[in-house]
Amino acid sequence: MSFTAEVKDELARVSGAGRASEAAELSALVRVCGTLSFHGSGSYAVRVTTETGAVARTVISLSHQVFDLDTQLTVRRSVLHKTRNYLIEVPEQEGLERALVAMRILVPGKGLVTGIPPELVATEQDRSAFLRGAFMAGGFIADPRGDFHLEMAVTSEALAQGLVALCHDVGVSARLNRRRGAFAIYIKSFDDIERLLLVMGASKTAKAVRAVRQVKSVKNDVNRSVNAEMANARRASGAAAEQLALIDRVEAGPGLDSLPATVRQFCELRREHPDLSLTDLGRVAYPPLSKSAVYHRLLRLQKAAEDWEARRA
Repeated sequence: MSFTAEVKDELARVSGAGRASEAAELSALVRVCGTLSFHGSGSYAVRVTTETGAVARTVISLSHQVFDLDTQLTVRRSVLHKTRNYLIEVPEQEGLERALVAMRILVPGKGLVTGIPPELVATEQDRSAFLRGAFMAGGFIADPRGDFHLEMAVTSEALAQGLVALCHDVGVSARLNRRRGAFAIYIKSFDDIERLLLVMGASKTAKAVRAVRQVKSVKNDVNRSVNAEMANARRASGAAAEQLALIDRVEAGPGLDSLPATVRQFCELRREHPDLSLTDLGRVAYPPLSKSAVYHRLLRLQKAAEDWEARRA
């Protein structure tokens, strides 16, 4: 089972918070992955198609419990992709028009609703339910151990904009992308995805996401520390190589015996410990020296080399 399927399976087990919230959830499910057929005045039929068994069960359960609607389920299997496809049909029947009106999908005498009516998501529970239904119908969430992101795909721009606004209402930052005639509500941040999962009711998944994030954070801290140490080591190694070359120049010129005793001590330490930084070089000196004292001796060595080369010029 994919990570997305696991999340949808958890969401399918979330208990509704009353008839209004259940109607909001079913409304989102129908609007995102369903189609409405019109057969004349007051005659409608609904078809919902999904590849997720949990979504099919939820559509059927809510249709029966909330609106007492008859449904027909057909399970089809793709020979090419070896996957199941679920078709839920809500045929023309008494009560379907009232249900469509109650779900704010249809306005009598005016046609279909485009955005998300405020009265459908009036409470916190209603907003959570609508987002849950929209994600179950058209959502995808990547495995948090990889390139983590969450998205919901819809075909209506007004519905997509409404979902983005609804995400913002519950404290989740989302953006809208247009993709080949459809619209994707896209969320990248770990914090925002965890927040949305909690809002929708997927507390188990949110906990797992938090754990993966903590592991990633530790790994990132370790990697940054290792990279910084390696960079420091490369810089120290490069500086040490330059200092050794400087010592060789002085030795080939005026000679190391021409240097003050403290500077000669620096040259001996550097040759004995070619991989140490100036700070560590001071620690192995006897008596120990501060980084400033070691650096001062390096400057005197550089001055001796420059003076010798100036006299030769």
